[in-house]
Amino acid sequence: MEHEHEIETHPPINKRIGILIGVMATILAFTEMAAHNADTDVLRESVEASDTWAFFQAKSIRAAMLRADVRALEAETSGQSQADATKVAATISEWNEAAAHEDSEPSTGEGRKELAAKAQAIEKHRDERNAAKETYEYSSGALELGILLASSAIVTGLIPLAYLGGVLGVLGSVLGVLGSLAPHLVGG
Repeated sequence: MEHEHEIETHPPINKRIGILIGVMATILAFTEMAAHNADTDVLRESVEASDTWAFFQAKSIRAAMLRADVRALEAETSGQSQADATKVAATISEWNEAAAHEDSEPSTGEGRKELAAKAQAIEKHRDERNAAKETYEYSSGALELGILLASSAIVTGLIPLAYLGGVLGVLGSVLGVLGSLAPHLVGG
């Protein structure tokens, strides 16, 4: 008995379309990973900025309390003897110095001035990562559509769908590069 084997032949263009799909899927994997990393960075930096602003606020409250205590002590001790006035002046000087350290402490970077600058820098980087995430998501969307259209071209035999898929693949690839180099150009 002879067994007949049916050999199915595919047009050579289908192999090229398959390679195109593979390349777009590889780029898609990288853009999805980059979008996930950027999203994680946004979350982490939001928490870090919030913590820094909370520390700034605590420093502001402490400085305000010290200044209020100075004013209260000055009001309570006006008209006292010279000996008491010297002690009060030393205390007032100490409290004013402590309040000044709350405002700016360059040696530790924990004064209000330094904390505000740090929090603003964190927020700026967070916003850049958020823009990158959005750009990567646009990139992934274009690549997914490109893969879909190229796959449809194999099934239907409509080769223009493969070309359209390739164009979307190129667009997705360009957006992926922009996510790294110029995230605010597309992603906000």
